[in-house]
Amino acid sequence: MARDTSTALPVRLDRASPTPLAVQLADALRARAASGQLRSGDRLPSTRALAARLRVSRTVAAAAYEQLHAEGWIAGRHGSGTYVTTTPPGALPARPPRSRRETSNDNVIDLTLGSPWADGLDRAAWRRAWRASADVVPLLRPQRTGLPEFRTTVAEHLLRHRGLVAAEDSVLATSGTSAAAGELAAAGLFGDGATVAVEEPGYQRAVGALRACGIRVLPAPVDDGGLIPDAVPAGVRAVYCSPSHQYPLGGRMIASRRVALVERARAEGMLVIEDDYDGELRYDVAPLPLLAALAPDVVVHLGTTSKILTPTLGIGWMVAPPSVGSAVLAHRERTGTNPAAAGQRVLVELARNGDLARHLRKLRRELAARRALLVDGLTEAGVRVLGDDAGAHVVVPLPSAEAERAVLAAAARRGIWLDGLRRHHAGKPGRYGVAVGYTSCARPTLRAALGTLVSLFQGYSTHPV
Repeated sequence: MARDTSTALPVRLDRASPTPLAVQLADALRARAASGQLRSGDRLPSTRALAARLRVSRTVAAAAYEQLHAEGWIAGRHGSGTYVTTTPPGALPARPPRSRRETSNDNVIDLTLGSPWADGLDRAAWRRAWRASADVVPLLRPQRTGLPEFRTTVAEHLLRHRGLVAAEDSVLATSGTSAAAGELAAAGLFGDGATVAVEEPGYQRAVGALRACGIRVLPAPVDDGGLIPDAVPAGVRAVYCSPSHQYPLGGRMIASRRVALVERARAEGMLVIEDDYDGELRYDVAPLPLLAALAPDVVVHLGTTSKILTPTLGIGWMVAPPSVGSAVLAHRERTGTNPAAAGQRVLVELARNGDLARHLRKLRRELAARRALLVDGLTEAGVRVLGDDAGAHVVVPLPSAEAERAVLAAAARRGIWLDGLRRHHAGKPGRYGVAVGYTSCARPTLRAALGTLVSLFQGYSTHPV
């Protein structure tokens, strides 16, 4: 039976603090869930009752609940109330105050990687954001750092959804993660002929961006626990990794490796480039802290809207140490480059109206259901699936390059596009299998394709890799 916490919710707000009351309230409730004072299934008071007891406006209580909804900590039940849904083990306490394919084919089911759930965007909110973005005075000069309001929005997003306290002046707008990787190289941060390690298998567009700037790329091995810090080649100037949801294998870098990587970066004077791929999309437990939160002095954090919203916006962000940010800005000034402002303004408007938080909440619900559909269907048929309960794809390991090619070809003949692991290697492939994305098509289409997927994988994926 669910506990009713409406008369026994220990929360205190500091009205003298510069931190907004709604943020304080959300932090307090989150901390109590993390410590076990609130447990999954506990019923929370209504926003009206909570506001009356704390002597704040109902808007404050509603904003705090909205944030916790977006993070997946609480959920509303129609006609029943609001309940705690998650008590992640080892979760952080309250946060401190702030100081594919490009061609289209209607007859093909696209299950490749890299697409957002575009059909999930609220079209009314989308149109409203673009209209509001257009109703501003045009820029007279380029904003090399990004629009001030965009940087503020990103800092708030990272605080609320990723637990990163980032000063607004440490945030730079970018044109996406691979473009940001290229900028870091072009800014001269690594030196001529330098070497950078990239996860293997890993994000090949980052590899391409680095190589285009004359950087030598070396493989950094990964396993189910993410990047292996001890296996990062000696002498590299930086290491590019995706610790939240390794691309493409889907593992999460375990806490001990995060600490080891940071210690090695500090000892050897190398940068860690953290690609927060699928960082907002966890369905089992709260995400581990960002590397940028653990070591802001040696970590460059990269994020993008292309997966959580749409690549239409063409924007992302970088949170970097001051010396790194200065070098990137100097490069932009020398070359006359800067990220486009239109997409930045749209994101600001989506966040301002609460549409971004609502979309993230809906996105997590939908993708969690799709992942469960795929994983349950495949595992019940004896097909092995890799990866944490997170993100927008699953991985089915295969025993050889021949098996991978056979599955991809058979799928294509049946009108299904899949993504093989071989192409995600910068060097000689060492892992084989198929990554199945589940965002591009509708859920009924995905369900209908499941039987075909099972038949394609059976007989291959149960073999050792």
